[in-house]
Amino acid sequence: MALSAALGAVVEVTSGNETLQEVVVEISGRREAALSYPRLVGILSVGDRVVVNTTAVELGLGTGGKHIVMARLDAPPAGREAGHIVKLRYTPWQFSCLSAEEQASDHHDALRSLDSIDGMPVVACMLHSMIAGVCAGAKAVRDVRIAYVMTDGAALPLALSRLVHDLQQSGLLDSTITCGQAFGGDFEAVNLFSGLIVARAAARADIAVVCQGPGNVGTETRLGFSGLEQGEVINAASALGGTAVAVPRISFADPRERHRGLSHHTATALGLAAIARSVLVLPEMDDERMAQVMGSVRAAGIDSKHEIVVRDGSSGMEELRRRRVRVESMGRTPDEDPEFFLACCAAGSYSTELLPLRPGKKPNPP
Repeated sequence: MALSAALGAVVEVTSGNETLQEVVVEISGRREAALSYPRLVGILSVGDRVVVNTTAVELGLGTGGKHIVMARLDAPPAGREAGHIVKLRYTPWQFSCLSAEEQASDHHDALRSLDSIDGMPVVACMLHSMIAGVCAGAKAVRDVRIAYVMTDGAALPLALSRLVHDLQQSGLLDSTITCGQAFGGDFEAVNLFSGLIVARAAARADIAVVCQGPGNVGTETRLGFSGLEQGEVINAASALGGTAVAVPRISFADPRERHRGLSHHTATALGLAAIARSVLVLPEMDDERMAQVMGSVRAAGIDSKHEIVVRDGSSGMEELRRRRVRVESMGRTPDEDPEFFLACCAAGSYSTELLPLRPGKKPNPP
């Protein structure tokens, strides 16, 4: 195990706000891009001397493949936040935050004894890019409140996700909850179970969308991938009296055989990790592709453990276009990998069918 670091100086602040800054740092005469989280190190300015973590660049990572600022050398540290729940525990960057559950929170009394989400649909995703289609699919059908519960399976800072920012700005996403060691949401939560309770009782969500942040991990082994948590999300939703809706990972554009048609990740998460029952939503596809996907569903035993439904995801795709939300998965756009995104939109659309009947309306243009 190794952490690579270097000393540098900030020579340019290219963009940023109170949650994420993008800067250019000069290291040994080279100018290189870096990310910084003001919540951890404070606001950076040109001339600041910094320590940067260079591990991601040395490994050639995709998501998050930039230097990360670890500390400022010439300025006082960022002030301690309210609350006594510590995230990034027992690392040099541990910090306190006010979780929605703790006694000092305005939501403590409402959350204190809750252990049910009263049938709330919980859409369990696998890749971070899936949340866009789910939100669009639901909002295209009904005017609903959607909360994104970000787990700590991948990136820990919510600020890293430009997609979440764009979804909130477009009105497709109403609130965010970061649970476990993830941080930076509208609400902080101690774990996945309480995060779902927070989504229901504090964020007042009609639908919760649960997924890891950007930067999922895979190892080409049966169990060594971070998206396996999809099964855990299904189990948690069921334990809390919710209705779990599973988004399948489907692609006919991925060059890797293990991810073509129904990904082996979905087969493992639903066939092995999920103990509780969910509704697996497949998008409408041509007969040949549907037969291929259903063959994989049966081979994994998913049809004996979960309910299978088919829905049209096209309205969600249109909603993404209408609201001008750009999204990619594995570098591919909806036009290049339509079944992947149609599956997400179909799941979002289906989740609205689980809500109590009440007058619904299409959302107003943002």
